[in-house]
Order: sequence, then C-alpha cells, then structure tokens
Amino acid sequence: MIETERLLLRQPRLADVPALFTFLGDPKAMQFTHVDGTLKECRQRVAVHEWRRRKDGYAPWTVEMKKTGRIIGWGGLYDDPFDPGWGVEIGYYFHPDAWGMGFGSELTKAVLREADEVLKLPKVAAFARPENAASRRLLEKAGFVEIRYVPEMQRFYFERLRT
Repeated sequence: MIETERLLLRQPRLADVPALFTFLGDPKAMQFTHVDGTLKECRQRVAVHEWRRRKDGYAPWTVEMKKTGRIIGWGGLYDDPFDPGWGVEIGYYFHPDAWGMGFGSELTKAVLREADEVLKLPKVAAFARPENAASRRLLEKAGFVEIRYVPEMQRFYFERLRT
C-alpha cells in the first residue's frame, strides 16, 4: 500500500469491482480510453492486471480517499497486457466526481517515486489523446516529454526517464 496526503493506493480486491465499474464502465468517464461494457469485463480487466502484478511486481492500484475510504480511482504502473510492447506505462482513471481536484497529479507523483526509488525503472511511458488536454498537462507537469503521435492509436506517446 502507498499512502499520499489524501489517498491510499492499494492492491485491488474482487469486492472493489462494482465501485471501479461505476467509472471504468462509464463512457463519459472513459471517453479517452477503453470502457468496460459489463461488470464481468471490468472484473476480467482487474484480474488480468493482478496476474501481471504477480509476474511484473506492479499493476494499477485501487485509489481510495483516506478520510472516507471511498474508491475514486484506479491507476499506477503496468505493462499493458491488452496492447503489449510499449514497456512500463502509467495510467490513471478517476470517477468524474474526483476530476479537477489534483488526484491525478497526486497519484502520478507517488507512482513515479515508486518507479524511481523502488523498482528502479529506467523510463515510464504514457499515452494521451490530443483532445485530452488535462491528461497531457498532467504528464508534462510530471516531467514526461511528448515523443510522437501514434496514428493507429490516435494518441500521443510520452516518456519520462528516471531522475
């Protein structure tokens, strides 16, 4: 578990899936990325990433508000099992109620500290759609550099080297 000023980042549990599905299955919340069509798809996505955690040593965390215990997000480091070959990426997905409050930046800072200090990863990648200005700004503020546009994904590819 990782603790930040306002958040707890912990390994997902099966009991988290209904709360995660409220935004991972919401087309508005996931407008710039994959949306789970059913609770079963959401459960499978979380389970596949947890299998990768056992293999790689990292995977997205359930993001809880420290004060209330409410699940507001899912994110962290992963080597995408559904689109492999890009290396270790950072991803973050939040309930729309949590947008615009700095939680993405708080999560990203904690994730990059883990990548640098614990996992000693030489670089972390990220993707953002051109129209997702908030995500692009967050990545740039965190030290990511836009490398190129990937037309087949309709996304910009970013990298951040270990500091």
